[in-house]
Amino acid sequence: MDKTPTAAATPQGFGDSKSERMPIPERSLMSDAQRVAADAIINGPRKAIFGPFVPLLHTPALMEHIGKTGETLRFEGTLSDPVRELAICIVARETGNQFEWQMHAPLAIKAGVPSTAIDALAAGRRPRELDPEQACTFDFVYELISRHGVCDETYAEASALLAETGVVELTALVGYFIMVCWIMNVARTPGVSAPKIPALLPFPR
Repeated sequence: MDKTPTAAATPQGFGDSKSERMPIPERSLMSDAQRVAADAIINGPRKAIFGPFVPLLHTPALMEHIGKTGETLRFEGTLSDPVRELAICIVARETGNQFEWQMHAPLAIKAGVPSTAIDALAAGRRPRELDPEQACTFDFVYELISRHGVCDETYAEASALLAETGVVELTALVGYFIMVCWIMNVARTPGVSAPKIPALLPFPR
């Protein structure tokens, strides 16, 4: 496993220094617990160590449990692909995380989220041209991030469109991705190699 990102990967962070703080260790330097945790990720649906699992490999027990939570939300949930991918993109934009943005923005477009909506998110604007379920997702996720809860009207709309199961999953999904984005932001984990979408720019100040 290579310790450094390829030259095509987008550096993480908007400050002067963008050097990766917690690169993946060489396998020969890993502890037994790190090797077991790494193999569990490689042999699971993700097939490789990348993104948040690079810094999380420094704490194997946490990596294992966080990884299982992510697998449940992404691969075993009831949310539709457009709702899930749009929610992840909103979190990535709000946290300024290059990896999740460059990983999931193309997936959101492929799932049916308009590319113009993704462009609007990148620019820090409210997306237009969203169908009712996607518009509800934007309102719910943005309100949750900015206010740490949602009003009765937003909750009622989300419950009607996504059911209470979907509301719980969506809330958990937002919390999960905020966590892994923060971990990568602190570790300066770079974006994906050869990204299909431009890097995020800082929000205007």
